[in-house]
Amino acid sequence: MREILYLEVPTPDIATVRNWLQTDFEPGNGEKVLTSEGFRLKIPSVTTTAGVTLSANLPAELSVFVWSVQRTTYLKVFRWAEKPFPSEGQILQRLTKEIRTRFGNHYPEPPAIDLSQQSIFAALASAYPLTVKYFQKMPNGEYDLTRAYWWEQRWREGVRNPQQPRQVVFSHSGARVGGDGGVAGDEGDGGDRKIISPSSPSSPSSPSSSSSPSSPTYDLIYIGGALGAIHAALMAKLGYKVLLVERMPFGRMNREWNISRDEIQSLVNLGLVTPAELETIIAREYKDGFNKFFDANNPSKLRSPVLHTPTVLNLGLDSEKWLQMCGQKLQAAGGDIWDETEFIRADIDISQVTLQVKHLPSQIEKQVSGRLLIDAMGTASPIAWQLNGDRAFDSVCPTVGAAIESGFEPGVWDSQYGDVLYSHGDISRGRQLIWELFPAAGDELTIYLFHYHEVNAENPGSLLEMYEDFFAILPEYRRCDMDKLVWKKPTFGYIPGHFSVGSRDRTVAFDRLIAIGDAASLQSPLVFTGFGSLVRNLERLTTLLDTALKHDLLSFPHLNQIRAYQSNVSVTWLFSKGMMVPTGKFLPPQRINAMLNTFFGLLADEPLEVADNFIKDKCDWLTFNRLALKAARKNPALLLWIWELAGPRDLLRWLGSYFNFGRHALVSALLSPWFERFLNRVGFWLEPRNPGLWLWLLAINYAIATGKPRSRSQVVKSNPEAIIPKSEARILN
Repeated sequence: MREILYLEVPTPDIATVRNWLQTDFEPGNGEKVLTSEGFRLKIPSVTTTAGVTLSANLPAELSVFVWSVQRTTYLKVFRWAEKPFPSEGQILQRLTKEIRTRFGNHYPEPPAIDLSQQSIFAALASAYPLTVKYFQKMPNGEYDLTRAYWWEQRWREGVRNPQQPRQVVFSHSGARVGGDGGVAGDEGDGGDRKIISPSSPSSPSSPSSSSSPSSPTYDLIYIGGALGAIHAALMAKLGYKVLLVERMPFGRMNREWNISRDEIQSLVNLGLVTPAELETIIAREYKDGFNKFFDANNPSKLRSPVLHTPTVLNLGLDSEKWLQMCGQKLQAAGGDIWDETEFIRADIDISQVTLQVKHLPSQIEKQVSGRLLIDAMGTASPIAWQLNGDRAFDSVCPTVGAAIESGFEPGVWDSQYGDVLYSHGDISRGRQLIWELFPAAGDELTIYLFHYHEVNAENPGSLLEMYEDFFAILPEYRRCDMDKLVWKKPTFGYIPGHFSVGSRDRTVAFDRLIAIGDAASLQSPLVFTGFGSLVRNLERLTTLLDTALKHDLLSFPHLNQIRAYQSNVSVTWLFSKGMMVPTGKFLPPQRINAMLNTFFGLLADEPLEVADNFIKDKCDWLTFNRLALKAARKNPALLLWIWELAGPRDLLRWLGSYFNFGRHALVSALLSPWFERFLNRVGFWLEPRNPGLWLWLLAINYAIATGKPRSRSQVVKSNPEAIIPKSEARILN
């Protein structure tokens, strides 16, 4: 018995697929015998050659059947005998072609709704019945579902109108708009700034320079109160007058945060929290984290054991408690928080930036000015879209999930362990779905479902479709009765990615404006942890920004150096590209799991620190090349698969990233032994004499120091009780 065809049929309607197979499909040869899940194809007895002996007395038949998992239908064809069925190739080609025609890719759109006429539940009930059902069981479910709908609509708008993004930033210093969305700048600015329109009398609600306050009210104005709150609190403790503007009630989070102990130690080192305060925001610390991808349809050489990562994302934080603590520290240092306040526009002149905002409950608009505007609005940021035009983001992870207080039966999951990356099926309706699971306080579990996705106007990626999947297939992932679960809150968002070729490939700044966090596409290409990436780079961003503010270095050429670019991160975007199904295309359903198992199988065979460094953006040039060569030897087809997924254009871009990675490794090797000591010696006289040069040298020092791999002793020290010998490894189910 041999499998000869495996197809993903991108529809949850298995009954329609089965009926089409049994009634409408004509194989062109053989006799169809209907079965419960498909049909058998036999050679009619009148055409059987006399005297032919079939090996092992197996019948000359094909078995065609379908099944459903992950709200997706799958089809397989098996041949019973070793000898090919008559016209076998033509039958399989016809079946594939006709099923692709009848059941093609479909990318549903959320319906247009009018919430003045009906509730969000009534508006979405017919399109997303499970989503509505379970959001109704959540505290603040109506508000959160409305926000998820709003976020999806905002994301779709940005993806589909990249050439003409909604303009929200206006310059009064002479930079003008070009028709192609290219780059331009004022004389002497370095010629590398992104175009921002000057405001004009016809600009709606355009505040003039003369109407702005004579001096800025704040040093720093942050828009976005999640990742922005952390950085804002830190800058306020340094003595700056800070304002935080947040569209939601402050402290509300659509995601939970996980990180490792060695990474979060930077918050203590920077003086933002004390060790005792840090312990109060840790809801759970795990012994181990599992990484495993479905491999039942992979050949044996492409199956892999569980990859244990005990020092990756092994702290579950109470994110809302953490944000409240940041807010309290911000206000204690003299800062202000304007929550439930929406950003409308920013006007930049030579001395300040003036914001126009709207308080949503009262609908009152007001203005405020500052020395510097910091965009921390994440993927929905209209500023990020305006600065980067049609290359705002190259990829995205639509992510949904929920924090669940209780309701799982005992034994379903051990709260000392987490699932870092896990799949329980193959490609599903054009996406490779991946789960994450992290226990929190008590019986609480936070569970995410996401997929890696290319940014595409026809198929931007849908949160609501993902939520319908989440509520339907959660029991497939972890045994549960959905109606017994106690829901705490939903977790959702778009986590972006930018495939950088070099350190200046993405615009993160303008005069008196800079982006951080997801708005700056600061994340890891593999696990897409924007929070972890920000915390890892917090000292770098804070020190450079403090230097710029002290010396009033707030023009584009200086601010554009304050970025958390890492050449070892930019080169790994090819891994995330290899997990994306191109829009409109069909891949063998097992392809992405086979790629993931190839690489994670290698990591499982490596010492603990190798996987730890790779996932935490600390992989060095030699290790990267060694692992890439091992992967190519283990699975030579991997190179062809990547070519098919990435295409020649992105592979050429990646080669540029790889060249920069090698160049950076060489420069780092040459400078690392002496450069920091040199800066310590010359800083006291160089900084006051030439602050611009000093900022540039500091940025270089952080660039060569960030992302250094950690030794085994450092990794073990961060979680000494979690090192699990492979002989004792176990999978929880």
